[in-house]
Amino acid sequence: MRYAFDMVDISGRLPLLTPGMMTPEQHELYGAIVGGPRAAGPQHFALTNPDGSLTGPFNALLLVPPLGRAVQALGAAVRYETSLTDRERELAILVVAARWDSEFERMAHEAVGRAAGLDDDELSAVRNGGIPSLEDPREDACTRLAHAMARGDVDDALWADVAPTVSHETVFELATLVGYYALLALQLRVFRI
Repeated sequence: MRYAFDMVDISGRLPLLTPGMMTPEQHELYGAIVGGPRAAGPQHFALTNPDGSLTGPFNALLLVPPLGRAVQALGAAVRYETSLTDRERELAILVVAARWDSEFERMAHEAVGRAAGLDDDELSAVRNGGIPSLEDPREDACTRLAHAMARGDVDDALWADVAPTVSHETVFELATLVGYYALLALQLRVFRI
């Protein structure tokens, strides 16, 4: 099924859909994004533009609503339904943003990271492709794992080093989170968002 994008503003390579321009299926997905957990609580970055169109990677999800719903659901799960602390999650997301040089992910998640307690030195280290000095052993293990995962693998030495600190479940959560944010970074790059 094709979705109409007649006479809409363009952001990068994509049309920006306002709510009045959407098909019912697109509007349902839009509602899930703007009415879901991302919209609850403090807003550290805008989900919508002043005209109601979605910012960042969210507008692209509307291109193919069935696939967009799956991506949106995975994103909500990795952000809000894991055992990762806010700091661990934001450090991992920012590692992916640095690896992919994803401006939107960096801007959005540095703001969220600051709210989660990340300081300027930690943010700067990650932004520059490094691993910050972290006192908490689990935060350190999660960040080093995310750094390795964002580069494609976790070698045996790192696995042995972090195994006493993080569970298999945490590693699965991190790998899923890193993969999800790499997916978004690729879409942001391809569509020039």
